[in-house]
This record gives sequence, C-alpha cells and structure tokens, in this order.
Amino acid sequence: MDRLERLHIFTRVVDCMSFTRAAESLSIPRSTVSTAVKDLESALGARLINRTTRALDVTQEGQLLYKQSLLLLEDYERLAGAFSTEVGAPSGKLRINVPGRLGRRVLVPALPDFLDQYPDIDIQMGVTDRAVDLVGEGVDCVIRVGALADSNLIARPLGSLPLCNCASPAYLARFGIPKTTEDLSTHRIVAFVSSMTGSVESWEYEQEGRVESVLLPARVTVNTAEALIAGALAGLGLIQVPRYDVLHHLESGRLVSILPMAVPEPMPITLLYPHREHMTRRLEAFIDWVVPVLQSQVLRSSNQE
Repeated sequence: MDRLERLHIFTRVVDCMSFTRAAESLSIPRSTVSTAVKDLESALGARLINRTTRALDVTQEGQLLYKQSLLLLEDYERLAGAFSTEVGAPSGKLRINVPGRLGRRVLVPALPDFLDQYPDIDIQMGVTDRAVDLVGEGVDCVIRVGALADSNLIARPLGSLPLCNCASPAYLARFGIPKTTEDLSTHRIVAFVSSMTGSVESWEYEQEGRVESVLLPARVTVNTAEALIAGALAGLGLIQVPRYDVLHHLESGRLVSILPMAVPEPMPITLLYPHREHMTRRLEAFIDWVVPVLQSQVLRSSNQE
C-alpha cells in the first residue's frame, strides 16, 4: 500500500468517524483501514486518532493532516486526469442515489442511452427517498426533490417539478368535484408521511403570491409515492403529486386533474455532491446527460391541464 492510498483511507476514516464505516464505504477489510492509519502514525511519528470503545477523536495533528490530505488527493486526481490517454472518455464507477419514483420511472429506463454514450462508466444506483450520508456511504452524488436542509454539500439546481391535484372518477362521483379551495372542506385526502421529515405533509396551494396550507381529514396515511397514487386510484381521497408521476393516469382517465388554479409551488430538483470532492469527468458526464433527460420527461407539461 502506497502513501497516497494510506492518506485516502485516513481521510475516509475522519469523514466517517468510524473505522468500520470507512472500510464498508471503500469495500476493503477493516483490518486494512486500521493498518493504514497505524502505518501513517508510525511514519509521521505522531498520534492522528485517539481510539476508544465508543468513539474516535481526531488529534490536532490529525486535523492538520486531514486538511492537507484533501488538497493533495484533489491535486493528484486533476494531475492524473491531465495525463489520461483517453481525453474526453470518462471512466470508472459512479455511485449515485435518486428518489424512488424518479429512479424507477425515469432514470433507470433511460440509462441504456447513458451507458451507450459512456461505455467505460459503470453505474451503481441507489433508489431511495431516505436521507443519504454521501461521505459515509461512499456516494458520488444524489438527486433530491423538494426543499433542502442546510449542509456542506455543493448543490446544483436541475430544474423545478410541476405538481398537480387529482382524484379518481369514482371518488369525484361520490364526493363531488371541488371548484374552489373553499370546497375542500367537504373532501378528504390520502395523507402522506415524508420519509425525510417523518411528518404528515399538509395540503398546500399558491394563492395571490402566497402559500396557503390547510389540514384536510384522511382515513388512510401512507409513506411511499406508490401507495399514495394507489390510494387515489382506489378512490380513497385527493392527492397532490408531481404531474409527471401521474401523467399516464391523467391521459387514460383513471385520474382527473382538479383545482389547477390552486396547486403548490413547483418542487426544485437538485443534484448534490460533497464539497471536498473534485468534480470528476464521469460526474460531469452524468450531469450533462441527466439534465436533458429530466427536462424532456419530468419537467415538461407544466401547463398541460
């Protein structure tokens, strides 16, 4: 193991604050991680990490080495890229994480095009709505829908996602079609619990430049987008969802758009990646590819009512 590799392992340990999690994220044995840190300490003649049975504590010397190692590793990656014989042909494994419905309905079906364009890039895609620890889990980037919590990640806006209100014909036949927001008082919804916040999302709409939020009764509460849409199809209540997600149901008549003048603000779609990471060519290639995919399949039809 060379010194550069030891530094890479050391920085991952500090990022994860765990030898075990660092080993898992790098797909190497924990003993290799422990040996790399010990060898660094021996070579430098300084204690870098104080280990206890419960936690790790990075020493002052360790903090200094960590900061300098990040710069060195980034410089090395740039230098290696400059001497690549395959200029313009990015390669390697790209680890990404995307929301469930967006991944299953849009990105995974579109991936053959990306893989054809970039035959030397392999994709490892996590499809989940939960919050992902990019550094701890070794993920290069994530795509998120909705407002973002504060973080040290670099955020690149990809666009905005139009939403719609809808219900099944059977539900509307039973409870009536709401014509105004005041009519909502006689209706019920399929409630949705956000996996990001753990809270039930309220019914929202934009009116005269301000966002209104109302509590509507629900007999069914779900925690996945699939279940939310299934509940609407079953006639269990009104739902608010990204329009692309139900466009095929709207076109077939299985769901009906309601109150188009009172929909929530479009939800931002953002790509996030660690601040310390140098933007690799494979990540640049993915961003260049994913933006038009989202624009053509997800961000379209904002005015199609």
